[in-house]
Amino acid sequence: MDPTRHNISVDVDTRYLENQSNPHESRFVFAYTITIRNEGEVPARLLKRHWLITDANGKVQEVRGDGVVGEQPYLKPGQGFRYTSGAILETPVGAMEGSYEMLGDDGISFDAPIAPFTLAMPGTIH
Repeated sequence: MDPTRHNISVDVDTRYLENQSNPHESRFVFAYTITIRNEGEVPARLLKRHWLITDANGKVQEVRGDGVVGEQPYLKPGQGFRYTSGAILETPVGAMEGSYEMLGDDGISFDAPIAPFTLAMPGTIH
């Protein structure tokens, strides 16, 4: 695969949702906002998502599904798509990573990796 033709960047911003969390019941709720941008030369559609969500106890949740937030965004070169979703952990700290399965207009299927990022309740990581 030619990286200049198929290049999807993924940026992540996370926040802890204190009003939806209950630490006494081991419920820690996080929101994450993802910005996907097509930095390649070929238009592409996001078909599927794959997430690995790991809490501080080592418990892993695997999530697979079609699209993101009910959509399968189509990105022309230079275009972006932003959405917000969430995760619920049993610990105040965790991590997520994964990939998006993309299909380019040239018929080539490729993965856009999502680098690991941390979910943390404020004050838990120094």
